[in-house]
Amino acid sequence: MVRRIVPGETGPTGGPAFTDVLGVCTSWSDGVCVVQPSSGTAVEIPIELIVSGKPVPPRPSMRLRVSAREAESHSEAIWPGVERVALGDWELRSDPHPVGRLIKRANSVLAMGDPGVPFDEALEGLREFYASRERPVMAQVEADSSIESALRDEGWTELERGEAHFQLIALSRLRRTLNLGDSESPGDSESPRFEVADATVTVELPHAGGRATIDGDWLGLHGLHVDETARRQGLARRVLRELVDWGAEQGALTAWLHVETDNAAALTLYARLGFVTHHTCRYLAPGG
Repeated sequence: MVRRIVPGETGPTGGPAFTDVLGVCTSWSDGVCVVQPSSGTAVEIPIELIVSGKPVPPRPSMRLRVSAREAESHSEAIWPGVERVALGDWELRSDPHPVGRLIKRANSVLAMGDPGVPFDEALEGLREFYASRERPVMAQVEADSSIESALRDEGWTELERGEAHFQLIALSRLRRTLNLGDSESPGDSESPRFEVADATVTVELPHAGGRATIDGDWLGLHGLHVDETARRQGLARRVLRELVDWGAEQGALTAWLHVETDNAAALTLYARLGFVTHHTCRYLAPGG
């Protein structure tokens, strides 16, 4: 941000008038500072008129400004058959027909926001909900939130592998990155197998695969896997490229995913692609 004198004008106190320009400094030479605002044309400022300047951190993108509760709501489209019961802002979730292990996101209370009732009453309500369905009680919370603190005060503890980052990226940026240097992928020799059901597409290649689900203009990436014997060959990027291209055709603007915090290989891949962490969530269960 640059503050400059406005020649020929008087300020409210009778002295010189000042104005501020906010943007990126693109040039500082020949006695002129050039600042490019977020929109419009660049502003040329004679250096002799500059009173002060200071660095200002970039404003977070709109994607990063949504709440954790709102961001997590985009998971709903991944499991359309899950039973969901509102408890204020909280959401009790149970998959009536699970296949294999219970997926935590689909079988826990999303405990973010205000439950709308006293805390003890909210806990009793979720215990009754899961007991009636013969399911263990689990809560998904925003890491280090007041709700996590309150549950821990009640004796709740973190589940094994119970922490995950919610990461996101602009879909346009992800497409550009994935389309760089894609000729060496061994999967290019075979066409991927596509299967589309409702809002979800499944992509399968030999030794790799993944799914993506569209919810409004958000694309959730999930189920990405590569056989251990075929890793470090570009297959994950190939699968992601196919999923993201499909998402772009559906009008998606943001891509997101959950990644467990102890999955070093996945975290490295997503960091290289440009994903950033929006928030971290933890899964807790009552002690004993």
